[in-house]
Amino acid sequence: MKIDDQQLDLDQIDIQILALLQEHCKMSLAKIGQRVGLSAPAVIERIKKLEESGVIVGYTALLDARKLGCDITAFIGVLTSHPKSIHDVERQIESRQEILECHHVTGAYTLLLKVKTADTSSLEELISDLRSIEGVSRTETMIVLSTHTERQLRLRAEMPHRRRTRRGVAKLVLRAESVS
Repeated sequence: MKIDDQQLDLDQIDIQILALLQEHCKMSLAKIGQRVGLSAPAVIERIKKLEESGVIVGYTALLDARKLGCDITAFIGVLTSHPKSIHDVERQIESRQEILECHHVTGAYTLLLKVKTADTSSLEELISDLRSIEGVSRTETMIVLSTHTERQLRLRAEMPHRRRTRRGVAKLVLRAESVS
């Protein structure tokens, strides 16, 4: 796995620790250690290395947006007037809490935003604010009527079968899992 142009070798234990943290990040270090065959201090040391290397970028709780009053999910395509304005537009929208994701994309739009708002009035206000940003020439909003599948990327370890990979490094497998 390459990270910031540096080769990073994760062994099977690192991958198991990452998978366990994704499964339940509040799991005790002792319990993680039991599951991977290490002591709690050894687990702490590995987690610190994974954090320092940038593999682990943070910890968070998954929240139900509807139960917190955000009933509207929408995708907003943003067309910028000039390629030079992309960075300025991105910088101006990053502080908006309603904007969950901002992707620079190919196709009809420059940016694609995933947003969650309390209601259509707050969505309308957000769209108006976006359109007033210098460099934004057009927006198109698609309101989500229902969500069939919404996933978070998950890592799982796939053990090499009878044959060890280069330096015993385990094969990484990414999968998406539904958020319950």
